[in-house]
Parts: sequence; C-alpha cells; structure tokens
Amino acid sequence: MAQAQDQVTTLYVSSTRQHWVVRDHTGRLWIVPQSPHPWEDRVPLPETEHADLKPVPKHYQYLLGLPQ
Repeated sequence: MAQAQDQVTTLYVSSTRQHWVVRDHTGRLWIVPQSPHPWEDRVPLPETEHADLKPVPKHYQYLLGLPQ
C-alpha cells in the first residue's frame, strides 16, 4: 500500500512537451518519465509549463506504475 506522501492525486499530460505530469497530495507537480521506476525518477515541473496540462483519467496511474 502506498504511503500518504507518495499518493498521486491527479494525472495530466503536457500537450506541448508530450510527457506525463502528476500532482501529489501536497499540490506539487512532477514530470514522470517513462522508465522502470517512474515515480522514483520524477522531477519537478517548471512553473512556466503549468498552462498546457490536460487532465487524464485516473486509471492510467496503474498503467504508468504510479502509486494509487
């Protein structure tokens, strides 16, 4: 079971950069790479890229290997 600090609350896709972005329970946005351990390899999303985010259905979290 994922710990509270690891929970993803919202999943997005960046329409201009074509990458996955998640919002954690604290409200921080992270770029999630396609890697064997995407959550561990995440990096903060720069403030300038917040405008082009499109929400994605939550069931994609499982496909990306993200904490539920």
